[in-house]
Amino acid sequence: MRRPSHSQAADRPPLVPKFSFGSQPSGRLQINSSQGVTQVRVKAARVLVIEDDSDIATLLSEVLSEIGCMVCGIEATEADAVAAAVRLKPDLLIVDAHLRGGSGVAAVAQILKLGFIPHLFVSGNISSVTEHRPDAAVLQKPFRVPELARAVRHALATQPVIELNQAAP
Repeated sequence: MRRPSHSQAADRPPLVPKFSFGSQPSGRLQINSSQGVTQVRVKAARVLVIEDDSDIATLLSEVLSEIGCMVCGIEATEADAVAAAVRLKPDLLIVDAHLRGGSGVAAVAQILKLGFIPHLFVSGNISSVTEHRPDAAVLQKPFRVPELARAVRHALATQPVIELNQAAP
């Protein structure tokens, strides 16, 4: 089998490595991949996955569980996502930008009107998120497990932006 030259390999995105998980007694998760061993620790969080592709939603759920999160629900439409966020009160939202019957960006906007919930957009087209929400936490699909773990930790550490009224009292 002929290997691609260095210039050919640089032109293509890297393939997602094969990986396996191993629990550690310290509460860390060890990820063994073709690129080496990585240990990650993610605060246990209740996560609502908002994704209309059932295969991706299942994969996200499995990976989130493996990194120490608890998936409290999976929703595929804008309306169902808003209702589930109210009902389940998750610690974190993982949201695809484009949903059947609506938009993930619009769903998050509605949810945030009711109160702040940290959120992470996971999308194949991040520009569709950033054009509406330039400050959004976004992870480009496809992604690697350690990238998702870092993005989850970052999103969970996010605080709501408080807008101060500029008018004099």
